[in-house]
Amino acid sequence: MNQAKPTSTQGRLVLLGINHNTAPIEVRERLAIPAERLADATRTLLHQPGVREGLILSTCNRVELLTLQDDAEAASAQDKTDLLRFLHEYFAVPPHDIQPHLYEFREREAVRHLFRVASSLDSMVVGEPQILGQVKEAYTVARDAGAVSSHLEALMQRTFTVAKKIRTETQIGSSSVSIASVAVDLARKIFGSLYGKTVLLVGAGKMSELAARHLIQQGASSILVTNRTQSRAEKIASDFSSLTVHTEAISFEALYEQADRADIVITSTGAPQKIFGRSHGQHFLHRRRNRPMFFIDIAVPRDVDPRMNEVEGCFVYDIDDLQQVAAANLADRGREVAAAEIIVSREVDKYQERLQSRDAVPAIKALQQQAEQLRQAELDRSQSKLADLTAQQRDAVEALTRSLTAKLLHPQLTALRESTRKKDSE
Repeated sequence: MNQAKPTSTQGRLVLLGINHNTAPIEVRERLAIPAERLADATRTLLHQPGVREGLILSTCNRVELLTLQDDAEAASAQDKTDLLRFLHEYFAVPPHDIQPHLYEFREREAVRHLFRVASSLDSMVVGEPQILGQVKEAYTVARDAGAVSSHLEALMQRTFTVAKKIRTETQIGSSSVSIASVAVDLARKIFGSLYGKTVLLVGAGKMSELAARHLIQQGASSILVTNRTQSRAEKIASDFSSLTVHTEAISFEALYEQADRADIVITSTGAPQKIFGRSHGQHFLHRRRNRPMFFIDIAVPRDVDPRMNEVEGCFVYDIDDLQQVAAANLADRGREVAAAEIIVSREVDKYQERLQSRDAVPAIKALQQQAEQLRQAELDRSQSKLADLTAQQRDAVEALTRSLTAKLLHPQLTALRESTRKKDSE
């Protein structure tokens, strides 16, 4: 296992990323990291110049590199260049294709951004709970890869606490929302009602499970499920089967022979290549005698070739098309978002104060230790004069000298704490 690099100073926090607000899906899918490659990518990030600790968050809507960098002044301007080179080399994507879409946050603003992301305030569907699980998964992978040490460990634990606090103290997650639920909302808007429609779920992960739940709530009564691992498709089909809902697991090998049964295909696999191409659309429409077919593709990288839209009767919506539906969701949650933002700001202040206090700790401990040594030395020197004191009188002298020492140190300790705050704010 790799180990986070040893630290002699606190380091600088740098976050670089792209998300659904800064980059179209054509760019995001080129940087998406499959779960099985996340540990390798994190270890590679840790080997970049100046990176002490690192974590990568890769979801369908964002790829972010959170790093703790060396303190050297000369390294500051190099941070972004080094991280951009990592993205270029690891993903084989030219820098000029990435750079226009990048955002960068440092120190306090990096902490604020991380708190907002984990609390779902920066999500396409504000309030969706999946992002916190994805942040926790990124942290676990980074920790197991040896890329998380004291600084990121403290920051991530605080991040999870803030996210939980926001869910507890606001109503931001009061109704069940997710990318999958928004996809189902889109399907309902297209058809008016899902009653009598057949829906095919391609992929049997959490997204498909959530989609199945929302499809049934919206009136769907016939749901087909397929997945490369047949047992997972069968489990979802079994879990949601009822007297009023017909579910059926179909083998992935039979996908292209069975897909034309569906009016709506919701696909969310982790496949690196497209599953459905233009020719598949032509084949499906021919077998459906030109009855329209809708594909809602919430996978990144995408499962459906956008050229399928050129086939008359085929309609393809990708995750960026969900933005409009998600915007309505955001309007409904405006008040709760405002309350959550206040909590984030307050928690960022608290976190920064803790960091600043930590800077002053070594000097404070040294001063207290020196004062205690002086106090003890003075008591030892006066030992002969105190020999006749009773135990009670000795305790009084002990308490008196300790109190005097604390009062004499107070202005100096306060000045030390203030100096670290001023240094940080400069």
